[in-house]
Amino acid sequence: MSFRYASRRLRSQGLLKASSRLNGCARVTPVWQICRGVASTPTAEKVLFPGALNSEFTDTLDFLQPATNKAISTYRVMNQYGEILDKEIGVDTTDEEALALYKNMVKLSIMDLLMFEAQRQGRLSFYMVSAGEEGISIGSASALSPADVIFCQYRECGVYMQRGFTLDDFMNQLFANAKDNGLGRNMPVHYGSRELNIHTISSTLATQIPHAAGAAYALKLQNMQNPAVEPRIAVCFFGEGAASEGDFHAALNIAATRQVPAIFICRNNGYAISTPTSDQYRGDGIASRGAGYGIATLRVDGNDIFAVRRAIKSARSLALQDGGRPLLIEMMAYRVGHHSTSDDSFAYRQRVEVEDWKRRDNPITRLRKYLELNHLWDDAKDKALRSALRKEVLSAFERAEKVGKPSLKNAFEGVWAEVTEEQRAHISELRDIIERYPEEYDVGGFEGGVGGLDELLKGKEGS
Repeated sequence: MSFRYASRRLRSQGLLKASSRLNGCARVTPVWQICRGVASTPTAEKVLFPGALNSEFTDTLDFLQPATNKAISTYRVMNQYGEILDKEIGVDTTDEEALALYKNMVKLSIMDLLMFEAQRQGRLSFYMVSAGEEGISIGSASALSPADVIFCQYRECGVYMQRGFTLDDFMNQLFANAKDNGLGRNMPVHYGSRELNIHTISSTLATQIPHAAGAAYALKLQNMQNPAVEPRIAVCFFGEGAASEGDFHAALNIAATRQVPAIFICRNNGYAISTPTSDQYRGDGIASRGAGYGIATLRVDGNDIFAVRRAIKSARSLALQDGGRPLLIEMMAYRVGHHSTSDDSFAYRQRVEVEDWKRRDNPITRLRKYLELNHLWDDAKDKALRSALRKEVLSAFERAEKVGKPSLKNAFEGVWAEVTEEQRAHISELRDIIERYPEEYDVGGFEGGVGGLDELLKGKEGS
């Protein structure tokens, strides 16, 4: 797309204004960079300063006291009894869709339970459950376009499941076997799928947030250059603990100043591993930070999958307006499970607290109550579904457990465009150690055994 066409398009959207011409093309200046330096007239009623546009003058000394302000409201469509609050508006979800969403949430919860038990049996090295947060991931994914680019943290298995990640895909990654998309390079629960437009999960906290802001800026340019193609947005998931990292603040500021089409979804589940929210921040949750960055913000009841879906649908529409804009959505849902299989949450919270939340409300039971009230579900159907899904999960688990490990060459191949001299030395040293200590380093379960390393060395010798 030519510079002239791009600037003309931006001006038509009110995002740019021409100020002069340079080499035959208009030199444009963004609207947000055009303002008066200071209020220069005696009758001015507002500050016209670049750092605080439209601030009214006052002769009253009054500090802003956040504690005295009313807390941001939490949007919901359905109460904890499965009753729709505004029956005229409804739920924007058909009965068939509601049933499919419920079945996926149940499947996710069963997979979580079985994989947690498998780790305790020593058959998996690590796992993280999504208990209490299934409605956020599955509800959000169901309201997005399959072409939208997603950046997950490590509790969004439901996003993958809703987009078509199969049970075999999950199990292959958990076992890091030869059929794993990542070829054994990542620890369990760090899924990724190029086909589903979901970037691979990283353990490093909050790094995906600036990545999402950058991707959204790229998508903004692509949307402008390809008006005939359906526009896309970037979507980023993270926990409230990640919002304490500097990456969160940098990313939101970049997204706001560049006006990128992105939705930032914060799962506020009450705990950052063992740190409760009361020790993480003093303000009104994470949603209150959106206004400071000039970002449209909403707080949603994460146990209400209908509210989640409607919020994401509306947010996606807003994100594509006027060339692009970011939004922040804080989803509220209590973390019922432990942080991971490496954590014992009862060391820092009372068991009765967790049991009370399980009994009182969660996204699966709330949606089930809705389905039962509308005569779409009953105990017999639920029992049959859970039995069938349990068998499906266990079958996929057993299949993946029998698949061999990827070739050892994957520990080196793909790190650089070509294997470096330093890597060749490492490969030779590793091969020597494996041969000298075969009992300690049994590589018979890996494709090609130690021969996988020979492939890399021979490939270099023949070049």
